[in-house]
Amino acid sequence: MRQNTLILRRQILQLVSPLFATLLLAPSIGLSQVASYPNKPIRLIVGFAPGGGADSAARIMGPKLGEKIGQPIVIDNRPGAGGNLASEQLLKAEPDGYTLMLTTVGSMAINPHMPNGTSFNPLTDFSLISQGVTFSNILVVKADSPIKNLADFVAAGKTKDGFVTFGSSGNGSTGHLAGELLKARSGMKGEHINYKGGGPAMTDLLGGNITAIFASTPTAVPLIEGGKVRPLAVTSLKRLPGLPNVPTIAEQGYPGYQALNWYAFIAPPKMNPELVAKINAAVVATLKDPETAERLRRVDLEPAPSTPQELANTVKSEYGLWGKIIKSINLATQ
Repeated sequence: MRQNTLILRRQILQLVSPLFATLLLAPSIGLSQVASYPNKPIRLIVGFAPGGGADSAARIMGPKLGEKIGQPIVIDNRPGAGGNLASEQLLKAEPDGYTLMLTTVGSMAINPHMPNGTSFNPLTDFSLISQGVTFSNILVVKADSPIKNLADFVAAGKTKDGFVTFGSSGNGSTGHLAGELLKARSGMKGEHINYKGGGPAMTDLLGGNITAIFASTPTAVPLIEGGKVRPLAVTSLKRLPGLPNVPTIAEQGYPGYQALNWYAFIAPPKMNPELVAKINAAVVATLKDPETAERLRRVDLEPAPSTPQELANTVKSEYGLWGKIIKSINLATQ
C-alpha cells in the first residue's frame, strides 16, 4: 500500500513539475525579451495610402524613431475602411514590439460610432504607447476654382441647382466629419466622397473630379505652397502658425466650430508593460528631437509626446466627444 502511494506521488510530481517550471520561468522569459529588444526591423502600420497625412507623418518620424529604438522602421501601408483594416491587422500581431501602428483619431474615437462600427474596442483592445502629433484639417479647392472663400463654398451648396462634393481620407475621418459638421451648421448641400487616404483624394481634386477636400496639413500644405490648391479655411479654433493668412471656419460665421485631428502610436494587446515603457521612451525622444520636430512643424504637425496613461485619457475623451457629434448630426443613420 505504501509503495503504491509513493508511486502515485512520483507520477503526480512528474506531471506538475513542468507546469511549475513554466510558471516560474515565464516572467524571466518576458524580461529577457525586453532586454534583447529590438534585434530586427520594426513594422509600423499606417491605415492609409502613401501620400496622405498619416503616411507623411510616419515617414517624417520613422528615421529618427528607428535611430532612437535601435532598428529600422519599415512603413506598412494598409489602407481601407478608414483605418479599420489596419487596426484589425494590429490585433492579430504578436505583442513583441516588432509591430506598431500610427493610429488616428478616426480609428480610435470616430469609427466605432459609425453605422458599421468596428470589430474592436479602442478603449480596451490595444496597448497604448504615446500620442504623436496634433493638427488641423484645411478646406482646399483647386487653384483655378471659381470658389474663392468659405462663403463661396457654402453658397455653391445652397443654390437651387448647386451641389458640391468634398473628399476626405476616409469614411469617419475628421475630414469627413468636418464637412458633415459644416453642412449641419450652414444648411448647405454636399456629398462626401470617400477615399482610401488623402493622397488619392488630392489626386481627384487636382483632376477636377471633386469640388473640395478637407485635407490634413501634411497633404495640403506642400500643394498650397506650390500654388496647386487654394485654402479656404482651417478647422481649428486658431489660425495655423504656418498659414497665418488662412482664416478658421469659426471666425467666418460659425463660432465654436472645431474639428481637430491627431495621430498616436499603439501596439497589439497585452504587451509587456516594460516593453511599452521602452518603446514610449523612444517615441518621446523622437518627438523631442529638434530636427524631427521642426520637420513636423513645417507641415503644421505639432509634436505631442505623452505617457501611455495620458494617451488613454485622450482616447476616452475624444471617443465621447465625437460620439456626441456623430449622434447630433445623425451621421450614424446616413
